Amino acid sequence: MSGHSKFANIKHKKEKNDAAKGKIFTIIGREIAVAVKEGGPDPANNSKLRDVIAKAKSNNMPNDTIERGIKKAAGDANSVNYVTVTYEGYGPSGSAIIVKALTDNKNRTAANVRNAFTKGHGSIGAQGCVSYMFDEKGQIIIDKESVEMDADDLMMIALDAGAEDFNEEEDSYVVLTAPNDFSAVRQSLEEQNIPMADAEVTMLPQNYVTLTSDEDITNINRILDLLDEDDDVQEVFHNWEEA
Repeated sequence: MSGHSKFANIKHKKEKNDAAKGKIFTIIGREIAVAVKEGGPDPANNSKLRDVIAKAKSNNMPNDTIERGIKKAAGDANSVNYVTVTYEGYGPSGSAIIVKALTDNKNRTAANVRNAFTKGHGSIGAQGCVSYMFDEKGQIIIDKESVEMDADDLMMIALDAGAEDFNEEEDSYVVLTAPNDFSAVRQSLEEQNIPMADAEVTMLPQNYVTLTSDEDITNINRILDLLDEDDDVQEVFHNWEEA
């Protein structure tokens, strides 16, 4: 775990999302479409769709918007088919960046991602060039202020549900799971009315990189901002630890 509060990062991310609701709703809308096409429109029989719906609600997406997205994906056989693509590359001073996108045009997305790296003086690498530096984990973040439960009791509930690890940070609790166990653990906590500030399968760096020069910091922010502006990009993971 990083020395910095993950919940602080989540809150920062949410504030950024709140300033661009259209972007986050577009991202989640595509995830709903993919989940429905892969597993059907019934959340009771589609754990991936359940997870996306939970993500949508945590980002304050209205229920009618969620339902419309599900119905559209289920009823329109000619709707756009999105494919998942992953890019790996290097930012300044060897920092590692992984980009996950959902796209209907791989050539467009590849060009946009490459452009973002180039403008920030980074470079796209081959598949696997940096992913070995990360661990794929389910991560559930619980705001301490939102739960009255004792930390030990919360930890036992999480571990009993199948979590791998439970960490207490300054302002939050962090539950880690194997990717395949994430949906079951998240649903178990939801059924026990434990509020979650964030819940997703993510890529956690094994080690973090600190950038010291202003030029490096400017460049990595340039890469991340350009990727954030791209509607095809769903998630970006990196091992830069902001000071």
